[in-house]
Amino acid sequence: MSTTVTGTSGEDRSDYTREESKAIRSRSLRLLGSLVSPLKAQLALAAVVLVVSTALRVAGPALIAYGINTALPAVVNQMDWLPTIGVVAVYLVTAVAGAALIAWYVVVAARLTQAIMLDLRKRIFLHTQRLSLEFHESYTSGRIISRQTSDLDTIRELLDGGLNELVSGILYGTFTLIALVLIDPQSGLVLAVAGIPLFFLMRWFYTRSQRVYRESRVVSAKVIVKFVETMTGIRAVKAFRKEPRNDDEFGDLALQYRDVNMRSIRLFGTFEPGLMAIASVSVAVVLFWGAFRVVEGSLLIGTLLAAVLYVRNFFSPLQEVAFFLNSYQSATAALEKVSGVLEERPTVPDPAKPVDLWTAKGHIEFDDVLFGYSEDRVILPDFSLDIPAGQTIALVGTTGAGKSTLAKLVSRFYDPTRGRVTLDGVDLRSLHPKDLRRAIVMVTQEAYLFSGTVADNIALGKPDATLDEIRAAARAVGADAFIERLPDGYATDVNKRGGRVSAGQRQLISFARAFLADPAVLILDEATASLDIPSERQIQDALQTLLADRTAIIIAHRLSTVAIADRVLVMEHGRIIEDDTPEGLIGGDGRFAKLHAAWRESLV
Repeated sequence: MSTTVTGTSGEDRSDYTREESKAIRSRSLRLLGSLVSPLKAQLALAAVVLVVSTALRVAGPALIAYGINTALPAVVNQMDWLPTIGVVAVYLVTAVAGAALIAWYVVVAARLTQAIMLDLRKRIFLHTQRLSLEFHESYTSGRIISRQTSDLDTIRELLDGGLNELVSGILYGTFTLIALVLIDPQSGLVLAVAGIPLFFLMRWFYTRSQRVYRESRVVSAKVIVKFVETMTGIRAVKAFRKEPRNDDEFGDLALQYRDVNMRSIRLFGTFEPGLMAIASVSVAVVLFWGAFRVVEGSLLIGTLLAAVLYVRNFFSPLQEVAFFLNSYQSATAALEKVSGVLEERPTVPDPAKPVDLWTAKGHIEFDDVLFGYSEDRVILPDFSLDIPAGQTIALVGTTGAGKSTLAKLVSRFYDPTRGRVTLDGVDLRSLHPKDLRRAIVMVTQEAYLFSGTVADNIALGKPDATLDEIRAAARAVGADAFIERLPDGYATDVNKRGGRVSAGQRQLISFARAFLADPAVLILDEATASLDIPSERQIQDALQTLLADRTAIIIAHRLSTVAIADRVLVMEHGRIIEDDTPEGLIGGDGRFAKLHAAWRESLV
């Protein structure tokens, strides 16, 4: 019965079970595969360029060995400079060609990274925007911002540098080992033996860093969430003098973030010296054993020099691999969280076979509806209601009675657990989304304004509206006068969230927006709460105009707003306990009559 979001993305944790970790890793790999799949041709090109450039880089020590073993004696003994000139020319060609190919590879890899990041960034925005209201009410804005900013930046850093370092490092190490075995198998055997402690060192580092960096992403997300929530609610922070407590809480999170970063630094500080020790011992053994064979005459000095260079070069990219593991763990944790968000599915899905309703009349009916936000939190038990087209009803009741829940079901922000809500006989779950949004509009207390002009915000529900239509809508609800007094009139930029206009003016703009959209069903959810008494009286006529010839549901604590309704429903615990005209209820002795009497006394 629960409609609660159950996706793993809602959890910021570091203590996953083995099965959970396996499922999350599989989910992340699917996401990565879907991002890479359209770029196979570019990936193939990058791979070819990288393989060829790496092979050219690895050829250097072998050419040096040839020069010392063959070309140099030819000059000393026979004054034959041709082998020397040849080996120098080949060395220069491989160096220049290798550098050019590496430069090309960097460009190709950068294009790949940017293509992947563009796709991923758009996916997150488009997907989270389409998720149901339930997801956004349970998933904090700070965590969403973290997914789109710090997590994506971490993934980009991995693709930009870390992944390149890993692939080139593995290729370089593999080619180096092959070249070493070809020129001196015994030195290759020494390097193979050194690989045993190297394997355990790498495995230890990988296992430990996996835990540390996942924890790092969790703490990082908490820091962002705390900062965003504090800045978003700064008015409440100031009003309730919450600064000292916020300082302590943010300070604790910052300390946690510092501590987890210090653990990662100490981890790398142990790994790097261990790697250097294995590399130094390997070079020393190859040099020592090679010296004996040079004295015996079984090994040429040029070959020994090449072997030492190859052994040293073999360990050099391992530091790059370690840097990759460093960023890989952080990026893996970020990819897990991003993939978790993208795996979320709307709890209010679009219909598979939508029903078109081109012209809605506005007849709303609740048919044996049961709804709860969770199994133990039922809001509307066995709820039935018939609202004829064109009727204005007012919902009255204490907080938690189910008024806003009813409005959210009519707007199809949620679907009923059982039963159905219909518009003109069509189940809202079957109605085409465009028809639904055109037919039903909700005006809330928040009256959110987007960055842009006043005209843009009024035209939100009808983007193709002319300026004359926008002005007419504003005049109808009494907003035209104050808009004309703004610096640029209808072209005034309201700034972020409508910071240039007052709360009451924002509400009037939202009324104009609803009037212009011209829905069949209009829901006012505490829509006059931001207006003072004179402003509310001023827009009573505007409300009459706004509500005319359409079905309206008004949720209001101010009983002056309720007076314009055709019918009043008093709700308690998700049930309707009174249903009559305002006059009929006021003349009785029920709950509404007592509320109305108390309200009248408060005006005296």
